[in-house]
Amino acid sequence: MAAPASPFLGVAEGGRFVLGRLAQSLDGRIATPSGASQWIGGEEDLDHTHRLRASADAVLVGASTVAADDPRLTTRRVRGPSPVRVVLDPRRRLGVEFRLFQDGGATLLCVAAETIAGETRHGTAELVGVSCRDGVFDLRRLLDQLALRGLRRVLVEGGGVTLSRFLAAGLLDRLHVTLAPLLLGGGIPAFALPPAATPAEARRLAWTVHPLGGDLLLDIVFTANASGRGGEGPRAP
Repeated sequence: MAAPASPFLGVAEGGRFVLGRLAQSLDGRIATPSGASQWIGGEEDLDHTHRLRASADAVLVGASTVAADDPRLTTRRVRGPSPVRVVLDPRRRLGVEFRLFQDGGATLLCVAAETIAGETRHGTAELVGVSCRDGVFDLRRLLDQLALRGLRRVLVEGGGVTLSRFLAAGLLDRLHVTLAPLLLGGGIPAFALPPAATPAEARRLAWTVHPLGGDLLLDIVFTANASGRGGEGPRAP
């Protein structure tokens, strides 16, 4: 069984669709204690990620992912256009030395808290102010602002905290998790969510499993439509 086609390809014109994406070790880590994460998934996993980017309007990551990985967020492994790149940096702590802010490639947006957004540019990035409280963005407002720019098919690629906030807010329509046969023994967890009191109170998800070379891709659907309402988040205790 091959990896599934990009979920973005089935989204109706003008519909909003948010896809979460990460790769984790068998013991549930997305990076070592030092933050090293390149690469947890194999070559097929990297190809799949680039295919998802090629069919998305925007790819979104948090500032910690940029600081740890210095990613380019382009589609250099596959054919297709690179999406608009969106970095969430509420306190504007990232310097302009990272490749994203220097490469002059695909359009780049740096999202900061409205109160400190300040100038209009940060390196090659356009600065965008979004309401923020205690370092956490109003993610619905963020998605609304992206939609006004025509960016309705959004790939949330990392890191674990950013992805978990979208999940907890019920804003993911689908989730692609690659499970790699790797034991890190510690490090950064894949998800940071409100804990359930008992397994019976936790939300049990349905998934389809696809091989990706030596890895497994878990394809989890939260909602069958792309109406912009988003999927139901995990059940809180």
